[in-house]
Amino acid sequence: MRIHLKNRYLSLDTPLVMGILNVTPDSFSDGGRFLSPDLALARAREMAAQGADIIDVGGESSRPGSLPVGVEEEMDRVVPVIHRIKNEIGVPVSVDTYKESVARAAVEEGGADIVNDISGLGFSPRMADVVAEMQVPVIIMHIKGTPEKMQLNPEYTDVVAELKEYFIERVQTARSAGVAADRIVLDPGIGFGKRLRDNIEIMKRLNEFRVFDCPLLLGVSRKSFLGALGGETDPAARLPETLIAGMAGVMRGASILRVHDVSAAVRGLKVARALDMVPSHGDDD
Repeated sequence: MRIHLKNRYLSLDTPLVMGILNVTPDSFSDGGRFLSPDLALARAREMAAQGADIIDVGGESSRPGSLPVGVEEEMDRVVPVIHRIKNEIGVPVSVDTYKESVARAAVEEGGADIVNDISGLGFSPRMADVVAEMQVPVIIMHIKGTPEKMQLNPEYTDVVAELKEYFIERVQTARSAGVAADRIVLDPGIGFGKRLRDNIEIMKRLNEFRVFDCPLLLGVSRKSFLGALGGETDPAARLPETLIAGMAGVMRGASILRVHDVSAAVRGLKVARALDMVPSHGDDD
């Protein structure tokens, strides 16, 4: 299995590590730390040196209760940082946005390789068309509601069944717009409009999403459900819980781990591979 970037492929023979770079003042774990372009570049350089396969740059917080920012402000935050990462470091970059105009600017002006859309192509009516036109991969995430209201009493009868129905519809949207099959990645959206029991159920049944024959991205890093399970109230102190959940995810089919702590994830995956804990995602071509 592999992801088709614009001019090359990313192999998924072994899981990849995506480093999180929030250029925002209000992200739940590291808001404000990398708002300066110079600090953001230094952090990107550090993550690349630690072994990050992709760096995910976001200019709007999607924590529960967060409010949207304007298009121009989001562009001003992410495009210059992406441009510098691509030109000075060279590691593949994804832009974390649900706005089609920000995605276009990030790819065309900044050089972003991937669009990471938390709305699963649902918030911007032409996002699928824009992604297809730009010939870049898209990460389709599941979310119930919007970041501002997603944790206000979300309800599911069977959370995995509902996510499957969602992905059937959203993958069809992408394919109908012209997005190639090898440019679609799925993300179950842990913590995005889910209760504790929903997150646990998704994690236990993650391998069921492999029926789509799309790479799976898993984002559990420092999330509140890990705090509920382990008892740690400080998100930055949830590294042990994050590692356990991440390794459980790759054992059940995750191809990409989206993390804050790149070095720990890279080292953890080395041990997991040595112990045959990682299933094969070899290329069938």
